[in-house]
Amino acid sequence: MQTLAAIDVGSNAMRLIVGRLDPENGLKIVENLRLPVRLGRDVFSKKLIGEETIQLAIDAFSRFRKVADDYEVGNIRAVATSAMRDAQNGATVVNRIARKTGIKIEVISGEEEARLIHLAAANAINLKNKLVMLIDIGGGSVEVTFTRSGNILSTESYNMGTVRLLEKLNHKPAKLPFEELVREYAEAVRYRIKREVKQKKVELCIGTGGNIEEMGVLRKRLFKRESDTAITFEELDKLTKLLSQMTVKERMRKLKLKPDRADVILPAAVVLKMILKETKTDEVKIPNVGLKDGLLLDLAQSMNMVVLPARQQQVWASALRLGEKYQFNREHANLVAALAVRIFDQTYPLHNLEADDRLMLEVAALLHDIGHFISSVDHEKHACYILQNNPLIGLTNREQTIVASIARYHRKNMPTSQDDAFCLLSNKDRDIVLKLSVLLRLADAMDVSHTRRVHDVVIRQKKNKWMLELKGNDMPRLETWALEKRRALFQEVFNVKLEIGNI
Repeated sequence: MQTLAAIDVGSNAMRLIVGRLDPENGLKIVENLRLPVRLGRDVFSKKLIGEETIQLAIDAFSRFRKVADDYEVGNIRAVATSAMRDAQNGATVVNRIARKTGIKIEVISGEEEARLIHLAAANAINLKNKLVMLIDIGGGSVEVTFTRSGNILSTESYNMGTVRLLEKLNHKPAKLPFEELVREYAEAVRYRIKREVKQKKVELCIGTGGNIEEMGVLRKRLFKRESDTAITFEELDKLTKLLSQMTVKERMRKLKLKPDRADVILPAAVVLKMILKETKTDEVKIPNVGLKDGLLLDLAQSMNMVVLPARQQQVWASALRLGEKYQFNREHANLVAALAVRIFDQTYPLHNLEADDRLMLEVAALLHDIGHFISSVDHEKHACYILQNNPLIGLTNREQTIVASIARYHRKNMPTSQDDAFCLLSNKDRDIVLKLSVLLRLADAMDVSHTRRVHDVVIRQKKNKWMLELKGNDMPRLETWALEKRRALFQEVFNVKLEIGNI
């Protein structure tokens, strides 16, 4: 039995969850801890995390460390979101916490945050065969994610989290009541939500985040409902009006809200109401899960040391949508991707890479030609640019950088010490890019004519050399010629001799 822990470093609070991974009974939660350290108060007003707040963060992590040690946690992962992303001294704070507690914090993107929250929601509610809108209201940002049958279609991150709104709007001249200022600010991003929704009919809406959970609790208590796991638009409208008529102290006294919840719940309610109104949604389901739960699930799944089908399916779906956006040749792309992984699987003794690397090769192969959308001249450079600036849901920032680099070097020159982007990679990642770009070059050569003459490849070791043989309906002379040109790099990188033939 393995014990795992996940930490969510949010803008309004820090949260720890500990779970035990049992092969028979799955993941069992044994500890949940929330500490009200508000990074966003400093960041959204001063762009820096102040020394007092840094000390509170270090103290919180010291407590997390003790809890983890008491439970004999074997694997721990901590991520930070909007406030740490925006903090000018975020890297310094991360390093100080790591030196003091031994816990390294990973600052994740809004897209990765949405993926992990979606993972938690999908584990709690059946999302299959439905168009789902997932709304996560945090302290620094609001993520609105659309999914169909469990796959993320799109996700948008809006800088209108509750703490951010408090810091921005409380310091403005008070010509309007605070709730009116929040409405005006939310309206400023309404058109983006409208553009994303278009004519989609949301079949299920899910809300996550501490504020939405608290709305469910208030709905049950104030409106005498049986459950706190949902709230209707009508109930939300009544709750928003009630909150707006109270001061923060009155919310604490009359509604029994904690101090760090009483001030942020009104902007959260205003934002949620605006999104529901725009999408014509009548009800929000509240599964009472969030980023920390998805993070723990993701960590538990990674213990298998394989790319899970759900993740692979999500990455592939996201890559296909990006390819369609940039008008790629789908037949050529699918064939090159299939041939690339065939080569990967058969040359494992040469490269010794892992399942995650296989997935990165497959995605890079699928999207290697999308740079043609910009220009056919140096299209490999344009493909790299597109991949660096369009998130692929399911890949980490590091993995996406590697995918972009593989696409960058799928033709022409190989990476050198003169390439700035390549030099920024770690030695391990440079090795991955070098090996996988060589495999992609071979796969791309097998359909250089874009006529799909080759439908499979066999590559195997034979005595002191490797043999590559093509399977196809016709004699693929052009493809054989292209492979002959590209085999030199394969031989140089893997230090073996390669011969080309046909079956």
